[in-house]
Amino acid sequence: MPISPRSIPVKRIPGSATALSRPRVVTLFVALAVLALPFADFSLAGHDPWAALGRMGAGFLRPDFGAVERIGRAVWLTVAFACCGVALGAGTGLALAPFYHLRSVRWVCIALRSVHELFWALMLMQVMGISPLTGVLAIALPYMGIFAKVFAEQLEEADQRPSEVLPKTDPLSRFLWARAPLALSAMKHYTLYRLECGLRASAVLGFVGLPTLGFQLDSFFRMGDYGAASAIMICYVALIASIRLWMRPVLALPWLAASIVTLALITSPPMGSGALMRFLTQDIVPGPLRGGWDGAALLAWLGDIAAHEALPGLIATLIVAQIALILTGALAFTGFGLIVPRVTSRAGRLAGHMLLVILRSFPEYMLAYLFLQILGPSMLPAVLALALHNAAIIAHLTGREGESLVPKLRRDAPRGLTLWGWELVPRLFGPFLALCLYRWEIILRETAVMGLLGIATLGFYIDSALAELRLDRALVLLIATGLMTAGIDALSRWIRRGAGAGLRGSIRDDCC
Repeated sequence: MPISPRSIPVKRIPGSATALSRPRVVTLFVALAVLALPFADFSLAGHDPWAALGRMGAGFLRPDFGAVERIGRAVWLTVAFACCGVALGAGTGLALAPFYHLRSVRWVCIALRSVHELFWALMLMQVMGISPLTGVLAIALPYMGIFAKVFAEQLEEADQRPSEVLPKTDPLSRFLWARAPLALSAMKHYTLYRLECGLRASAVLGFVGLPTLGFQLDSFFRMGDYGAASAIMICYVALIASIRLWMRPVLALPWLAASIVTLALITSPPMGSGALMRFLTQDIVPGPLRGGWDGAALLAWLGDIAAHEALPGLIATLIVAQIALILTGALAFTGFGLIVPRVTSRAGRLAGHMLLVILRSFPEYMLAYLFLQILGPSMLPAVLALALHNAAIIAHLTGREGESLVPKLRRDAPRGLTLWGWELVPRLFGPFLALCLYRWEIILRETAVMGLLGIATLGFYIDSALAELRLDRALVLLIATGLMTAGIDALSRWIRRGAGAGLRGSIRDDCC
């Protein structure tokens, strides 16, 4: 008998958002997006999208691998930066995980992961220039916070009995021999997934000057060489899609060693002596305080930043993120059935899987860059990029859960849209809603960085401050960005608890 959504029990938690049922959460978020629409800039600004699309399409249909040396080097450097950054982030995160329950450690990790890799890269360039260490640290620093959080949760979820019955011993031995081995499998799985994310981050770092795939893609687009740009994107999708073939646990150390050697051989122009000390003692010190303490001047300076940069950037970021979140949910909700047996044919599932793999392989920033070439500068490229990438992730995870449900259904259960609407949707609505809320914080974080493409989110003001070498203002805006994402993350967790929308561990890891 089909399950009605009203027949699914919802557990309420005392003191949580007990008034927010799942339908009310959806209604509230849709209403906020509708209210945001009049304030969104979706204009094409005199751009002719069809002409631009025609030129790009003609080039994409004829990929040009002629610049194979440049493309091959960019692919390898993308892998090298990702391997080194993820290895450093995972190692440090593992060291921090046993202490994640301490408030000081937890807040440091939250601060690290609240800042996007591109923002870290732009700040680090002020000290180290465009160097391999800049790229590695830009990936490693936010990943330290992410790994510490996830590894701490995996250690808590592992069986605690061996640690409890172990004879009296020091905490390090207890951790190494009784706790870590039980969570090792989950940690390996998550590290491989995070390496896939690291490849996306590494490619995007090319847009700020590092020699990865993003740098070559930007160069080919600027030259109008769409055939070579098509070759870059084909190589990139193949790299992401085949990661489980070329990266295996037994090959991890050789890959890491080769990556370290490669990056060590890259030479970069020196920044000069005292760059770090100047950055810490002068560049990031608020302007009004460089000649001594002046509280009134500091407050006026902060007020000016808040009124003219932080607040407008925050409002634009929230508008884009809210509209993108609802579009993400709509696309994922209607699309997850594409990969579920008995909802579509075998050929339909294959096409659906291919579409979702391609869309979730491209990071939001890269997709927004492509849409910007077609649609011109507005909020529309950012909304489309955020929605397509995140919808592909959510549809993939929800569809995978649907695949596991189909064998448990009766043999005479309906097929097609009837199966999707009456069997799968009621059963998967809770996890689907939780995934959307979980991606909310990530969408907001990615929306902020869209400002580097000229969209008036927080990243636009951060990039402007860095271009003018006003690093003190950039730091204040970065702190505002971190506080915003941390606040949305806390609000998302509160809503998920109150609405009874939970995530299983495997789904949580895959969408983190």
